[in-house]
Amino acid sequence: MNFSLKHLAASTLILASFSSFTLTAHANITPQQSTIILKTFSDASVTDFRQFLGGLAKSDLAKTDDLGPAISTFLDNKPLSAEQQNEIHRLLGLYTRVKYGKQALESLRELVEIPTFRKEGVAQHDNPEFLKIADKIKDLAKSFNLNFRNIDNRVYEISLEGSSDEVVGIHAHADVVPVTPENWVLKDGTKLDPFKITLIGDRMYGRGTEDDKNGIVVALYAMKVIKEEKLPLARNFKLLVDTTEETTGDAIPYYFEHNPTPNYNMALDGGYPVVIAEKGYGTVMADFPKRKAEGKGAEIISMTGGLATNQIPSASVVTLLTDKPVELAASLQKAGADYAKRNGGDFEVSAKVDGKDVKLTVTGVSAHSSEPESGVNPVARMLDFIHGLDGKVALKHNHITDAARYATDNWGLDYKGGKLAVGFSDAFMGPLTTSLTYVGMDEKAFKLAVNLRVPKGKSPEALKAEIAEKIAAWSKKTHVAATFDYSIAEPMYRNPEGEWVKALLAVASENLGMKQEFGTSAGATSVHELPNGVQFGLARPEVKYTGHTDSEFKTVDQFLLDLQIVTEMMGRIGQLPKL
Repeated sequence: MNFSLKHLAASTLILASFSSFTLTAHANITPQQSTIILKTFSDASVTDFRQFLGGLAKSDLAKTDDLGPAISTFLDNKPLSAEQQNEIHRLLGLYTRVKYGKQALESLRELVEIPTFRKEGVAQHDNPEFLKIADKIKDLAKSFNLNFRNIDNRVYEISLEGSSDEVVGIHAHADVVPVTPENWVLKDGTKLDPFKITLIGDRMYGRGTEDDKNGIVVALYAMKVIKEEKLPLARNFKLLVDTTEETTGDAIPYYFEHNPTPNYNMALDGGYPVVIAEKGYGTVMADFPKRKAEGKGAEIISMTGGLATNQIPSASVVTLLTDKPVELAASLQKAGADYAKRNGGDFEVSAKVDGKDVKLTVTGVSAHSSEPESGVNPVARMLDFIHGLDGKVALKHNHITDAARYATDNWGLDYKGGKLAVGFSDAFMGPLTTSLTYVGMDEKAFKLAVNLRVPKGKSPEALKAEIAEKIAAWSKKTHVAATFDYSIAEPMYRNPEGEWVKALLAVASENLGMKQEFGTSAGATSVHELPNGVQFGLARPEVKYTGHTDSEFKTVDQFLLDLQIVTEMMGRIGQLPKL
């Protein structure tokens, strides 16, 4: 790179990078020191990065640690050592958090208030809410002097230009999973609006705070700082905001039909520190044709469950039609208490009279379907309970009891495929998981989905054939009329190579106090099939992931830390001589 003298101050970082980078370089700034720096400054006390560094240079921290030499070297426009360069990037992240933390929180609030979930019968790119969020993101990008393109309302592209043709794609998504508003109630009875951020303590409750509007915001503000501080980049960054990540997944492929694929790709939609493997996403969708109820007793006329295949809800509700509602509710209440006690006692079964009907509710713990072990699945328990009532509480047989029989016989309460004997595991990626999730009904059929997360070790074709064969044998034996559709994708596994993944690992692990070890995820992101694709946050593996759950939240502190980390990451990755 050739820069004129007037650009010397801005080019110091990258010139040092070309000449001095070593694999063992660290930032030498501990989380404890970062905390002190954050307490020393406020957004009102800083104007720009150099002024921030000048103020820090006068502090006791700079006088007693290695920060002083790094800061003075940078401010004097002299070449930095590799460690000094990393220290400056760490300070750039801290500066961004101090200067723009409050603004970033406000931007997150504005995005969460736009309900960007899928509307039945409306293509995502025609959904007015996506037109609205596109305009909001465009306004932010333009105010940050960043280039914005809306690719047919499928993907929103925000770019930060560097000096070469090389491109790093940063992936996030604007769509969210649907909500059941009545389930957004905290244990103390506090009711939440899913599409307004409610701050309780340090928690920001709202759909998209964790998955994945937070990723959009922190990436935008990181790009803003790098742009306004005129830090030179050896490559381009493109923030690609997906609109169908939670549903059809066709927006990103559409984008790449019309635009070149970035050389390197990272999703801010997974886990820290760096995730190099993702399980394959699969679905077994069963359709049970509606049929006239047979036999004596109450009739189940409806059932609720997850609103998407990747969502385990907090509750499942069945409505029963009966001419003896009080008697039925009492019988179900007694049977439900016994069932819950026999099956772990970590969920509740309740029955209440509702006019002429009875509402039967199984309350569990909502979870992302990629982590079924972190929740208590009410859909599986409802179906198992219904099927087990045969002979205890009189129920007519129809399409919903057919589904209950299928679910109990083939999947049960196990989430590792044990009931169907299809389970297997990979030493690194973990086990196959199987979760009963989506429940739906139209004029023709009752629909029930099992969501699969598939590690390497068995091909999708082999697993699909194995499951189909076992279910076909069950169908032949039971004579239950149903049709099944199977889809299973290949898992992703990357061999982590190159300076960029080493830098990613260092940035995340040093800031979070984690081991420098690559991770694996059960969640599939938009980088699943892209070259050099990895996840870089924004979830901490030791903390339960709240995306897709009722009462989803992100803590303020973690959001600000993400802002800090992503800024540092983009500074370092942007200025490495070779990725």
